[in-house]
Amino acid sequence: MNYISTRGQKGKVSFKDAVMMGLAEDGGLLLPESVPSVADKLDELAKLSYNELAYEIISLFAADIPETDLRTLIEKSYSSFTTPEVAPVVKKGGIYIQELFHGPTFAFKDVALQLLGNLFEYILKERSEKLNIIGATSGDTGSAAIYGVRGKDNINIFILHPKGRVSAVQEMQMTSVTDDNVFNLAIEGTFDDAQDIVKAAFGDIAYKKRYKLGAVNSINWARVLAQIVYYFYGYFQAKKQGAQKVRFVVPTGNFGNIFAGYFAKMMGLPLDKMILATNENNILSRFINNGDYSKKDVVQTYSPSMDIQIASNFERYLYFLCDRDSKALSEKMAELKTSGRISFSSDEMRNVHAEFATFSTSNELTEKTIKEFYDKTGYVLDPHTACGVSAALSMADADYICLSTAHPAKFPDVVEKATGLAPEKPEGIAKLENLDKKCITIENDLERVKDFVAKHV
Repeated sequence: MNYISTRGQKGKVSFKDAVMMGLAEDGGLLLPESVPSVADKLDELAKLSYNELAYEIISLFAADIPETDLRTLIEKSYSSFTTPEVAPVVKKGGIYIQELFHGPTFAFKDVALQLLGNLFEYILKERSEKLNIIGATSGDTGSAAIYGVRGKDNINIFILHPKGRVSAVQEMQMTSVTDDNVFNLAIEGTFDDAQDIVKAAFGDIAYKKRYKLGAVNSINWARVLAQIVYYFYGYFQAKKQGAQKVRFVVPTGNFGNIFAGYFAKMMGLPLDKMILATNENNILSRFINNGDYSKKDVVQTYSPSMDIQIASNFERYLYFLCDRDSKALSEKMAELKTSGRISFSSDEMRNVHAEFATFSTSNELTEKTIKEFYDKTGYVLDPHTACGVSAALSMADADYICLSTAHPAKFPDVVEKATGLAPEKPEGIAKLENLDKKCITIENDLERVKDFVAKHV
């Protein structure tokens, strides 16, 4: 399996090269050149453990990694999770909830970033190379990426987060990692500002090559690939518990999480519509509802990991929406850059509506959902998961699997306000307050960030 750019100007690359490249050199995102089908293997796949299933799916896309090595990488990546199921499914209040928060930073990003960190280390050792990771985070990606590569040989990591716009726990998780290869940068701006800086740094090809930049954001295909696995696993687990017409509800701001589900469906997973849940930063909901993909100001909400206006993985979906026409896709991305919006035809919107439905929440509804779901079931939702549960409760016309993207203890203020009780803290969170912290505040300026990276590699 080789990889191509959504914008069509880069030759084919191998899986290992795709992992190391992150963003394609023409500014596009990498995708496999074909979509393998497992439609005739679903009964067999349903019998597998999570790690075995991960091997069967990932090996279809990583032909240049020997079987023994890939199995070892997968086992190593998920040995840090608190349950061998990795992504278990529980049924509460008539809704299937897939818990994706059993990794070391208690967020769904661990599923992908524990694997990506080990892939980086494996490839760098093989090639006797070094890598400088630069990434942006709206909260969870940063800590998960840091925990994925902390202390690893031949890797430095620079994570940009919007100052004052992540939860206290998210900030402590990032800044309490004081390893010499970890650098936390608090940007005086929004997540979109931080993401723009990262993309611009990667777009400077000479700079990228000179300082050997690598990507951990979901622009890296390996991130999406690891997430595809839990859609298959979640579907199989829900079916075993009696689910019939399955729909996934996905709280998302960057489109990477739901794109993984879309790709799983293309591979043959028999899903009904995908439901995209957003908060007040609802550019993706506006797109699905009426084709309005236009920039607006970012609003701070109870679910900060979704406080995003420009979804970095949306381009991958647009590539398929444009029938894999790189020229048409490039024109849409150019339109976004010049006008702050993208236009869609009626035929394109019909295809969107065939694949997706959407639901937007407010802070008020998020808080209400956390309270009412707890009162009814005794189960505590984090505010991001509550956005998804709100969608499932409002639709109630299928068997909904809601992706639970973070542990409620990462957002204790919101949970306590809603339920009257502070969420129980796992040991990994409880110890954060007493740890030393390391963080640097930096201007919202591309050149300042590039200079900082250059001085610390």
